[in-house]
Amino acid sequence: MRMSSNNNPIGVFDSGVGGTSVWQEIIKLLPFENTIYLADSKNAPYGIKSQEEIIALSIKNTELLLEKGCKIIVVACNTATTNAIAHLRSHYDVPFIGIEPAIKPAALHTKTNAVGILATKGTLSSELFAKTSATFAKDVQIVEQVGTGLVELIEANQLDTNEMHQLLEQYLHPMMEKHIDYLILGCTHYPYLIPQIQEILPKKVTIIDSGEAVARQTKNILDQNNLLHTSNQSGLHLIYSNTDVTTLKHLLKDLKVKMEIKKKDF
Repeated sequence: MRMSSNNNPIGVFDSGVGGTSVWQEIIKLLPFENTIYLADSKNAPYGIKSQEEIIALSIKNTELLLEKGCKIIVVACNTATTNAIAHLRSHYDVPFIGIEPAIKPAALHTKTNAVGILATKGTLSSELFAKTSATFAKDVQIVEQVGTGLVELIEANQLDTNEMHQLLEQYLHPMMEKHIDYLILGCTHYPYLIPQIQEILPKKVTIIDSGEAVARQTKNILDQNNLLHTSNQSGLHLIYSNTDVTTLKHLLKDLKVKMEIKKKDF
């Protein structure tokens, strides 16, 4: 059994920069924790890969985080959670926190009985997504849309561009025609698109992403395992990307935390 120290870092990984939307919620809720974030941008997006490839990439990321002493690992990627987290939990003895589309709250609260989900192909075609939908939303119309091209534009630092706006218009209009009143963001890259999505959707549509819920679950699991950080000093955050770090630096430029962003081959 691997022993973890309270002061060891929280490990977080994603198929690129998107999981920093979740990571920001974690460091907001747990300001004294140290973290290590891996942006596997070289292999983004995971959503178009086979399950075998997704599991192999998730193992690679997990082993690097464990080498660096992480006490818990947050899989800040919907596709990696839905396709690989069961494998990770059965092969490693640290706690894993996953992320999946927040179908349950949307299905419970919808008034129009129509809920939209914008996600990657890997998430929408996964067994876990099908099971969650069948359990919580069997009487609700789920309007699915694969967000083809969105992750690539975010990774390329093309967040607020005409091409991005046109894609969002194309993906959201069919949902509006079905009168959705909730839009679930099923990819951790997509919270960075919320301002643009709000410009397109009617005000009555509620946008849901899972970042805050993941942060709360991370805190709960650390607490249950007596692994919360014991210091009252602000945490140190190491962020690694295996491609150019320009997009990461741009997305995180306003954060006032102790943070190092570096390029690293992995």
